[in-house]
Amino acid sequence: MKVEAVETALVAPSEVTPRHALWLSNLDLAVPKTHTPLVYYYPKPAPSDGGAAEEEEAGSFFEPARLREALARALVPFYPLAGRLAVGPGGRIEIDCTGEGALFVVARADFTGDEVFRDFEPSPEARRLLVPFAESGDPPCVLAMVQVTFLRCGGVAVGTGMHHVTMDGAGAFQFIRTWTGLARGEAPSASPFHDRTLLRARSPPHVPFEHPVYSPSYLNGAPRPFVTRVYAVPPKLLADIKARCAPGASTYCAVTAHLWRAMCVARSLPAESDTRLRVPANIRQRLRPPLPATYFGNAIVRDLVTVKVGDVLSQPLGFVAERIKRAVSRVDDAFVRSVVDYLELESEEGSQAARGQFMPESDLWVVSWLGMPIYDADFGWGRPGFVAPAQMFGSGTAYVTQGPEKDDPVNVLFALEPEYLQCFDKAFYGE
Repeated sequence: MKVEAVETALVAPSEVTPRHALWLSNLDLAVPKTHTPLVYYYPKPAPSDGGAAEEEEAGSFFEPARLREALARALVPFYPLAGRLAVGPGGRIEIDCTGEGALFVVARADFTGDEVFRDFEPSPEARRLLVPFAESGDPPCVLAMVQVTFLRCGGVAVGTGMHHVTMDGAGAFQFIRTWTGLARGEAPSASPFHDRTLLRARSPPHVPFEHPVYSPSYLNGAPRPFVTRVYAVPPKLLADIKARCAPGASTYCAVTAHLWRAMCVARSLPAESDTRLRVPANIRQRLRPPLPATYFGNAIVRDLVTVKVGDVLSQPLGFVAERIKRAVSRVDDAFVRSVVDYLELESEEGSQAARGQFMPESDLWVVSWLGMPIYDADFGWGRPGFVAPAQMFGSGTAYVTQGPEKDDPVNVLFALEPEYLQCFDKAFYGE
């Protein structure tokens, strides 16, 4: 498969924007210094009898100039994305709001949408084809990259690479909704809130909780070869999984408990050993006072759930789901402030930069996109038919997502070592 770039440009904000250094919080600095690659697939619209006007509209399907102009306008309220990563006083990373612009690429592919998206699997190859690549995520790198790829079938893939220090998933979809709304000719939605000092550490720092998930020793596992598969959880299977949990168990807790059990089976983990689940919690509404609804940055705190493998396998599924629920529920204002202060002390000791990126084989990390507006990305030619990460970054990581329609299956994108796949498939689907 080949992709040829036919246009590459920097798109600057359409108006003059503030020029200053933007301070980054400890939660911003605790994420990997990489660009997060996402891909949106838009199938070619079905032909109809709409006449000449509709044919003209079809001829302008994903007109690059329209997307480029809307991007320039979106970068006015989201002006940090037009800046560059920089090193500020004391060596602390910050965003230099220079207004230089986001990278915008138009490309043509020699393959069809079905060849890639019918059974899409995130991979380095998918990222190479569909998302711009930055050699490094270190300063002074570009922060926002977009590629619009016209496929041989007439469909379009839009790949985005946004630097993780600039935003979390909620922030990414906030930006996409603004960009797509402007492309449809709508007025900009609510302005993003950029002041990240709301998450500044206390003086002196106070750490009443333990935070092993942020320990420099936690993510120092060895990289292992892995492949990513998409596992559909159709409504009947989802209902069965939730029925085995307590009434009111969330889809995330129930599906993650089921996934955790299948992983322990597939990897043949010793029953007496510990297995740990890394869970993320959106803190926007958990702080007192809450963060502004449009807070643009990283507002995710992580925690670890530690359980004996034997308990994951032998206890009722509801036991595991309840442990997950308890971990997510305990993330309140006091816990978040403790995390921020812990990271402050860790950075002062110089250990934060030494953290690796790979979990031990006994562990699992599950990110939820449930309830996020990932399919509200309509540039004016319809909603995407598929949205997913273009690449995963380590074995044992998973995303739980919902399809474009409410009756669609929940999907689990899971990265696992190839030798465990067959056993995992059987365990996940109850064979």
